[in-house]
Amino acid sequence: MPTITFSLNDLQELIGKRLSIDELKELLFYCKAEFDGYDKESDEVKADFGDTNLPYLWSVEGVARLLKGVLNLDKGIPNLKLNKADYKVIVDKSVKKIRPYIAAFVAKDQMINEKLLMQMIQLQEKLCENYGRKRKKVSIGLYSYKRIKFPVHYKAVNPESIKFVPLEFNKELDLNQILEQHPKGIEYARILKGFDKYPILVDDKDEVLSFPPIINSNFSGKIEVGDEELFFEVTGDDQDAILLATNIFSQALLERSFKIYSVDIKYPDKKIVTPFLFNDKIKLNKDKIKELLGLDLKDPEIKNLIERARYDYSKGVVQIPHYRKDILHQFDVIEDIGIMYDYNKIEELPLESYTIGETLPMVEFVDKARELIVGYGCQEVMSPMLSNKELLYKKMNCEDFGTVEISKYVSKTYSVVRTWLLPVLMDFLSKNKHVEYPQKIFEQGTVTVRKEDKVTDYERLGVISAHAEADFTEIKKVLDGLTRAFGVTYTIEDTKHSSFINGRVGRVIVKGKKVAYIGEINPKVLENFGIEVPVVGLEINLSELFEAVKK
Repeated sequence: MPTITFSLNDLQELIGKRLSIDELKELLFYCKAEFDGYDKESDEVKADFGDTNLPYLWSVEGVARLLKGVLNLDKGIPNLKLNKADYKVIVDKSVKKIRPYIAAFVAKDQMINEKLLMQMIQLQEKLCENYGRKRKKVSIGLYSYKRIKFPVHYKAVNPESIKFVPLEFNKELDLNQILEQHPKGIEYARILKGFDKYPILVDDKDEVLSFPPIINSNFSGKIEVGDEELFFEVTGDDQDAILLATNIFSQALLERSFKIYSVDIKYPDKKIVTPFLFNDKIKLNKDKIKELLGLDLKDPEIKNLIERARYDYSKGVVQIPHYRKDILHQFDVIEDIGIMYDYNKIEELPLESYTIGETLPMVEFVDKARELIVGYGCQEVMSPMLSNKELLYKKMNCEDFGTVEISKYVSKTYSVVRTWLLPVLMDFLSKNKHVEYPQKIFEQGTVTVRKEDKVTDYERLGVISAHAEADFTEIKKVLDGLTRAFGVTYTIEDTKHSSFINGRVGRVIVKGKKVAYIGEINPKVLENFGIEVPVVGLEINLSELFEAVKK
């Protein structure tokens, strides 16, 4: 969950209105954010954003832009006026299989002060770490424009062929040395693992700008208070993502009264001008507004609410801001209409029928299973339904066995619906290696599996134990207790599953139904997650077990 900080006074200047802390707390809900404190001495506000699909709000400029709409101070899509100049980035074909995409712009005519510098660094870090999947999908470079000779060249080179002084260093290093010695090189070297050549950005005098996505040059890639002209670039493996990051950043600087100059990106086979305005539109059905929100709104009311949310609207068609890529359906727009209307103002409807509720048998069954696992000293974790193939299969050393994929995902991290729970639990372990062992965790939740054209949801239970003495016997005791509590017996059939150690994995069968996998996790999987102790795991299909118990 991204957390940002900003100056209250800075926000007020950008909005053009003074706000009390109580007013700000209320207004932040329109941004799907929670107020997390205010330091009066430093004038610093902290806000937590629960929605990771709205990266345009991860800066004070983005917050101010939306709040101006909420407060009726400015409405509709703000104009991203682009000035034309002869700025070019020439992309060599050598980067195509390494890090193929780049976007850029130049910003001029405003002086950078301390507050603006901190906000630029913060937005850069949030976009790269959260939206940019820790720089793999998106990494951003900011440079002092006065030190650059255009055109800029983006190419791949042999690691030993170029040396430069990286940011915050005082000696020249080649690209391999940067990956081995520079803190950022050590942290992000994984992104370039397996490549013989590395991407590099140089100007027309062969002066190095940066080694993306690792580190900028200490000469040109260092922005300081007092600079008035900037060069911005973003590279990555997802073109829509880097274009969106460019639009977000350029719009933020436009809020600061910078003049934005476009850059021609010349690929070997095409040219694109960035910032690139997507011009996405979506048709809005007024009947759906009434169906979902219970509001019978007239067209002028719809137009007002939509424009306050910083869209444009005309004749039933909604124009989506160029800095947003989270709108996949008209329901997303209707949600924003409800937010701008204020859900608290929607009148309650009286009950029209009276029924006695009761818990479904399946829910009682699942709850009992959860309680039993807690009794074995396991801590419950909860994770998102959405995941990604790298986690579900590549890290688990197994093949895709039927995944529902999202066609237009916002973040690759959440690009598919999870098909099993053990990868999620392994990921949890990898993020808690600093915690004392043993670590015993479980998750109960829904998974979705596709077999040809049929998609099925299952309730599953995943259990993992990690410590120096973890073995098959330990996890089998958990299975024994669970099946005994439900009054069933089981057999374990020898099987093969590449996520587990061969010969230390079994298929659990209850009344003829294959209901679980159980075993010791493959050392290759442990290595993929950076886990250095043995791990045993059990994943039970509670839906199948429930049917077996009923027989």
